[in-house]
This record gives sequence, structure tokens and C-alpha cells, in this order.
Amino acid sequence: MPPIDLADAAMVIAAFLLAGFVKGVAGFGLPTVTLGLLALSRPLPEAMALMLVPALATNIWQALAGPALWVVLRRLWGFLLASGLGALAGTGILARSDAALLSGLLGLLLVLSAGLALTGRPLPPPGRRETWVSPLMGLASGLLTGMTGSFLMPAAPYFAALRLPPQEFIQGFGLGVVVATAALAVGLAGGGLLPAEIGLASLAGVVPAFFGMAAGQRLRHGLPEARFRQMVQAGLGLLGLWLTLRAFR
Repeated sequence: MPPIDLADAAMVIAAFLLAGFVKGVAGFGLPTVTLGLLALSRPLPEAMALMLVPALATNIWQALAGPALWVVLRRLWGFLLASGLGALAGTGILARSDAALLSGLLGLLLVLSAGLALTGRPLPPPGRRETWVSPLMGLASGLLTGMTGSFLMPAAPYFAALRLPPQEFIQGFGLGVVVATAALAVGLAGGGLLPAEIGLASLAGVVPAFFGMAAGQRLRHGLPEARFRQMVQAGLGLLGLWLTLRAFR
């Protein structure tokens, strides 16, 4: 694999800055935005490897920074366990699949997620079925994370359906990303898809990701969050459409 040149490094840093900014305002989206941007210029497995360390670092902070950690662990342990197992299985599929097609799958997920968010059609609450629905949703979310690197679907719509209070949503989603991304890292390393130079480049993305997140958190107080989320979802939808068309043309 050739070394990353200065122009490429600048593009990677810009992707982490923007993704961190989105996460700071919306509370989620760093892996998905990063992958959507990086997959425009490199194979999806390489983009996934670059995303790992900043995604883990920012979401560990998000999961631990608040009073709801034990509350969400008690409620979501089945979801979290299943998402980790699903991510390990998904990386096995990734290692044997066409990266271009999986990039197209990532694009389809982005389009679907944006469509659900922009049309305002949430999933119904699981109610008493949560005990067995939660692990199934976790397994599906982890499987897609292992295949595409994105934890967004169906995790985000499912968390919204649970009607979690904002702090529980933020910490629970952060925990989900940590578990699935850690399992993804193990799977990528085991499959020979995590070379040392990409790991170092991923480590270098932590600073711009946190810088962007801090800027986004500052802006969160002065910008209507609902409007910003709409803008982000529209942008992700267009990005996903381009990835899909590029993969299946």
C-alpha cells in the first residue's frame, strides 16, 4: 500500500474535522460521515480502518460523559452484546466480498437512513417485545457495521423508537458504536485488513475529530438542532446516492 501523501492527508484530516463537527452538533454520525467521504477516493476497507481510532475515542468519551451509563447498560446489554457478535460476523463477510459492492451497500444505507429521517416516519416502539427485539436489532446493526463500517442502520431508528431520554440516547448510542467498532477492529486485524501504516494514520485523525466535535458542540447552542439534522441527513442522502450509483453503474 503506497504511503499517504500530503494532499491525501489533508483530505483525511478535513473528513475527520467535518465528521467531528457533525457529531458535536447532532450527537452521532462520525463513522458514517467519515466513511461516506473517504469512500469517495479509496476502497471501503481502507476507509473503515482509517475511521477506527477516532470513532472509538470520541464515542468512548460520549458513552462515559454523563450519568446514564449504568441505566443504558442495564437496558441495552442484549443489544450491545449482539451488535459485537454481529460486527465480528460482518467483517468475515467483508473479507470475502467485493469492496465496491459493499461501498454501494453503504450508499444504500445512507439513502435509507436519510429518507426515514427526512420523512419523519419513526419505527413503532417495541413495547413488551423489547426483550427479544433488542438483540435482533443489535445483531443487524453489528452485521452491517462489520460489512460497511457504519453503525447508523438500523441502530439510530431503533434507538429513536425506544423513546430514550436525550442523555440515555447519546450515551447508549455511543456505547453501541464503541462495542461494534471494537469488534470491527478485531475482525479487520484478524482478516489482515488493518496494516500498521493505516493504524497510525487513524491515530492521527483523533485530534481533528475532537476539534471538530468541540466546534460542533459550541454551535449546537446557537443553531436549531432539528434544522441542522435535516441538513446533515440531506447531505448524507446525496452522498449515499453517489456511492450507490458509482458502485452499481
